[in-house]
Amino acid sequence: MLDHLSIQCADVAASAAFYDTVLAPLGGGRVLDFGEVIGFGVGGMPDFWIGPRSTGEGFREAHIAFAAPDRPAVRDFMAAAVTAGAEVLHEARVWPEYHPAYYGGFVRDPDGNNVEAVCHVPE
Repeated sequence: MLDHLSIQCADVAASAAFYDTVLAPLGGGRVLDFGEVIGFGVGGMPDFWIGPRSTGEGFREAHIAFAAPDRPAVRDFMAAAVTAGAEVLHEARVWPEYHPAYYGGFVRDPDGNNVEAVCHVPE
């Protein structure tokens, strides 16, 4: 359904370093880098973008869920996020209220957004 998503960051360099770290366990990385605007993805097309905060006043939290191929990748994402200094919102676990195989972990990025890695495959 989504083609791509872009968020505004207070400190693009800090956010880029964070996403470099946490997307690697999910198979993602920088696809395009224009300095202040960076596109991340798996393969050749970016589907997640970050750029400088340029509109609005104050903080507007976003929830971003990245697909993980399996549960170990979710755990690796969480470990990478903690190493990068992220606050853990919810440790990786099964969330049966969503569906029986929903396995996700949640952290805060440098701008305070709720960032998740999720796997929908049973263990």
